Amino acid sequence: MRDWIDEFRRTVMDATDRLRQIPESRSEQSIDGDAWCAKEIIGHLIDSAANNHARFVLAQTKADLIFPGYEQDRWVEIQDYRGASWAQLVDLWRAYNLHLAHVMSRAPDGQLGQLRPAHALETIAFKTVDEAEPATLEYLMKDYIDHLKHHLKQIFDQVSPGNDG
Repeated sequence: MRDWIDEFRRTVMDATDRLRQIPESRSEQSIDGDAWCAKEIIGHLIDSAANNHARFVLAQTKADLIFPGYEQDRWVEIQDYRGASWAQLVDLWRAYNLHLAHVMSRAPDGQLGQLRPAHALETIAFKTVDEAEPATLEYLMKDYIDHLKHHLKQIFDQVSPGNDG
């Protein structure tokens, strides 16, 4: 029934192995001068995990899915992920996402599937939901996973052989 959570865990573990193989110097390079490097993308995913962690818990204490967004570019800039240790960022990303898988697995079915007419998924979701359509906590959680996979693909495409920046 919740195979998507097991798949999420596998994604995190498989990606961790691949991320750990990226050299520190390569994690600081971006293909496009304006694009985030791998360190900044992982940092953004850590910020996303932090924001969504709060959303996943708070959604189980209220009837709506209304949450504030955050200025992702400023968060990445302020925290200077490019200047952080790649190994530490990968370890934090891994641990945080395994914890989110735990949080997801503990959400009651009634909470996951409850239709919520009031939400902010037209602005905060990766794959937005029209504000006139109800949304569920399960949708928000799966959307988080889709967002994570999107950015992992960016990293792996960026550091693949032939993409030398």
